[in-house]
Amino acid sequence: MNIKQAKEYIENTVKLYLKKDEFGEYRIPPVRQRPIFLLGAPGIGKTAVMEQIAQEMGIALVSYSMTHHTRQSALGLPFITQRTYGGVACSVSEYTMSEIIASVYDICEDSGIREGILFLDEINCVSETLAPAMLQFLQYKTFGRHRVPEGWVIVTAGNPPEYNKSVREFDVATLDRLKVMEVEPDYGVWKEYAGEKRIHNAVTSYLDLKKEHFYRIEMTAKGRSYVTARGWEDLSEILALHEEENLPVDGALVGQYLRNDRVAEEFCAYYELYRKYKNDYNIVDILDGRFGGAVPKAKEAPFDERLSLLGMLLDAVQGDMKEVMEQAAFLTDLKNVLKGVGSLAEKEGCSAAQILERLEALSQARRKMLDSLQNAGALSQADRRKHKSVIRFLEDAHRELRVRGDAESQAAYGFLKECFRAQVAGMKCETDKAQSRLRALFSFAEEAFGQGNELLILLTELTAGSASSRFIAAFGSPEYGRLSEDMMLAQRRDDLKERIAALDL
Repeated sequence: MNIKQAKEYIENTVKLYLKKDEFGEYRIPPVRQRPIFLLGAPGIGKTAVMEQIAQEMGIALVSYSMTHHTRQSALGLPFITQRTYGGVACSVSEYTMSEIIASVYDICEDSGIREGILFLDEINCVSETLAPAMLQFLQYKTFGRHRVPEGWVIVTAGNPPEYNKSVREFDVATLDRLKVMEVEPDYGVWKEYAGEKRIHNAVTSYLDLKKEHFYRIEMTAKGRSYVTARGWEDLSEILALHEEENLPVDGALVGQYLRNDRVAEEFCAYYELYRKYKNDYNIVDILDGRFGGAVPKAKEAPFDERLSLLGMLLDAVQGDMKEVMEQAAFLTDLKNVLKGVGSLAEKEGCSAAQILERLEALSQARRKMLDSLQNAGALSQADRRKHKSVIRFLEDAHRELRVRGDAESQAAYGFLKECFRAQVAGMKCETDKAQSRLRALFSFAEEAFGQGNELLILLTELTAGSASSRFIAAFGSPEYGRLSEDMMLAQRRDDLKERIAALDL
């Protein structure tokens, strides 16, 4: 299965494991909840998927790599305690709480979230002395005498032996206690993730042309060479920073992330072309509706150049739409917060000082919640930015109101409403800008590419993108609707022709 299918499977398993009966007992007792074992090549996104699941389900996540753990650090340290049995005092060996289990309890206490995922990576690389204890842990969810709290699902991961010399193959007794899922790399699935993470367009454009370079591990005369999904994502981040700082990008830099000489060389060559395309076509002018000589140039361009150009245009427009949708989520959240402040302002005898106190309390509570969710691993990047935006608004408003020195609560609340309206007006301007650039993109694509594959790629990318699909659903796009309908009619016509041809009349 691919990583997307694995994610859905894990989500469903977690939901079922956390399902309770009418008495509040788990339908599947914790001792019968088999841990999940993700078996897959390195760098395909096993850890990233666990973070996504926790964030989307609103549960906590504790992650540990088992490669560095000894028996003592996993089980805890022994100590001697005194017990009395049948009137006879005895010295008994006990163990302190395992570092791993203690971390779970820490998250529960700090965040208030009582359910979550304990993710143990490299589980098949544990030391020989720890292996027997791991068998007990997988069966009973205990290290020593200390048990993982109820409501926590165990997910483990590891690499096949061919990728890691430290791997110890599990015996049947261990495998029979696990739900094993073998995960394979899949570029199509990763590209959906890349759109959400805003992976550098040069990376996705290159991989659209060279899908076979997405993931490969092979032996060469120099030793093992490899390219992984993790490598592409890390390369994307460093490329963006190098461009921001106007620093050169060369083979030495690329080779630090793509550890395959051929792939690194070919990507470097493509990146030079990509930079040339970016200079040849003024993306800002095109999206502002000033096509100039870009249309005839694009018409004559080879397919890889046209695909790169389309990718750059899409990247800019989808970035605009993502910012609008994040701003909309922030304003929706902020509106609910300010409603509560408005209710306070309407109370008889309420003063501006009380409004200030409420703003300060709200910002402190939101910051505490942000820290708790972040520590629990239950916070996505989008939600983190949303919460930080709300906190910034509340703190800025609090500071401005102190300067203004309003005595009346209604005057203070009126100022808050003005600030909110200004934020809404700003979002409307950004929405209009995004819609205008989307119209220009469609217009340019139709003129430059006609009814070619590029137009189908454009529609597919807009439909598959989370932010772009939500933006179009929320604010509309006549061009998207018209072209989608045209493409569907063309597809039906082609299907009909194929069926007629198949009849051999």
